[in-house]
Amino acid sequence: MQKTIERIAGDSEGVAYELPVLRFEGKDKAAPSAYLQAALHAGELPGVVAIDALMPMLAKAEAESRIRGPITIVPWANPIGRAQYHFGEHQGRFNLGTRTNFNRSFPLLATPDARLLPDISLGGADRRLKNRLVQLSLGNDIVLDLHCDDEGLAYLYIHTSLWPHMADCAAAMGIDAVVLWSDDTDGTFEGASIMPYQNAPANVARFDRRAVTTVEYRGILDVDAALAASDAEGLYRLLVTRGVIQDPSIPKFETFSGPVVPLENIDMMPSPRAGAILYDVKPGDRVKNGDRLATIVHAPGEAGGRTEVFAPQSGLILTRRARRIIRAGEDLLKLAGDARSGDARSGTLED
Repeated sequence: MQKTIERIAGDSEGVAYELPVLRFEGKDKAAPSAYLQAALHAGELPGVVAIDALMPMLAKAEAESRIRGPITIVPWANPIGRAQYHFGEHQGRFNLGTRTNFNRSFPLLATPDARLLPDISLGGADRRLKNRLVQLSLGNDIVLDLHCDDEGLAYLYIHTSLWPHMADCAAAMGIDAVVLWSDDTDGTFEGASIMPYQNAPANVARFDRRAVTTVEYRGILDVDAALAASDAEGLYRLLVTRGVIQDPSIPKFETFSGPVVPLENIDMMPSPRAGAILYDVKPGDRVKNGDRLATIVHAPGEAGGRTEVFAPQSGLILTRRARRIIRAGEDLLKLAGDARSGDARSGTLED
């Protein structure tokens, strides 16, 4: 393994940010290549500890000359967000200077050519970071962006052009559900990794061997050794399944039996009132149209001080909020519906 340190210049004199990049060389030029990054939202740590648990497996494969394709790993992809604290609370989702979500405003290139990246000589540190992450990942056959939700199942976002080709990846990783999307107007990292190939020739796009996804590893508090080990095993199985690593002891994974839901079927369930949330459901529950999902206590102890929220359709509870305080209009949960949502969103589901 080779380790290098990427340095991102800050926005004022004397300030710089560093992120480690770990690389394993492949012995077969025809083998697929892989890029993995974690903690783009810097407080989301399940992917970080999964990579930590994966590294001994990769080191063993390297020592035994079983790594066929090159692997690039960025275990802490966002040193800017990692350094942000406000009144003792970590703030890793949004850039406190620009107010921009760290997983938005990536450059969406017309073709997979790093020379088309925008000029960031006068840009901020976050733009320099995003350009560099695109440079590191562009051209890899497998690109995994490891995230987590508030509380939720393990699920993947996958562009429609890659499904069902990526069913083997979802199966290998032990994922609970898949959400399919088609449009990216916000510039997510996943969008920056797959959209340049949409109009590319077939011999460049290679959708049959390309795997690009945002991995949502359950909830933000699901950071423990057992889950990390399980997720690392899933990542390793994916790399073996796709031919990056050679390991005859790992069986082939091809069939995914979990739900596959179009993004337009997701109901986010905005809260009708501000208050405290009493949930009736948890991630993984199946609900029917009209089932009560939660009660909002907005006027404690008063008549009429509780407002109930009901399922607008049947489906699967994919996620819910980790905090139990909510403002009116904020989203309560993700309901992966059996039909198109009445509030269908074609782009990103949340800020």
